[in-house]
Amino acid sequence: MAFSKYCFLLSMIMALLFSSTEMSLAARHLLDTPAAPPPALTLPTIPSLPKATLPPLPSVPTLPKATLPPLPSTPLPTLPTQPTLPKPTLPPLPSNPLPTLPTQPTLPKSTLPPLPSTQLPTLPTMPTIPKVALPPMPAFPLPTIPTSIPSIPSIPTTIPTIPLLSPPPSN
Repeated sequence: MAFSKYCFLLSMIMALLFSSTEMSLAARHLLDTPAAPPPALTLPTIPSLPKATLPPLPSVPTLPKATLPPLPSTPLPTLPTQPTLPKPTLPPLPSNPLPTLPTQPTLPKSTLPPLPSTQLPTLPTMPTIPKVALPPMPAFPLPTIPTSIPSIPSIPTTIPTIPLLSPPPSN
């Protein structure tokens, strides 16, 4: 797993280095090219076409206004009055007394026989376990904890050049 991780990292670094050299060569090639040619000739303008005029639309003839005859005024018919119905009345409920329930017979009380009294066997007593004393721990000295932070080495600010990867000198 670690080998494949380092292999992947190495391939990424190589791809970055090769792409940067190709980019620097392409940039140098662009700098060596002559100036851009003058702009292309302008195209002639297309003449405008004459505007076509449409003939006038014919006028719409005016129609005479139609007059409607008046509606006949007939009176509404009167509705007959609704007859009144007698109010229904319910007959009175009979007032019969409810029948009485029969009394429930009483049952004699039952008594259970007494449980036999048997003596429970006594449990044997647990034997006593002798106490075990552990030997004393050996006296090792505790490690000392550092009280100061060690100094961090400085990181160089310039990157050394690699002769194979630097661009060629300009003429």
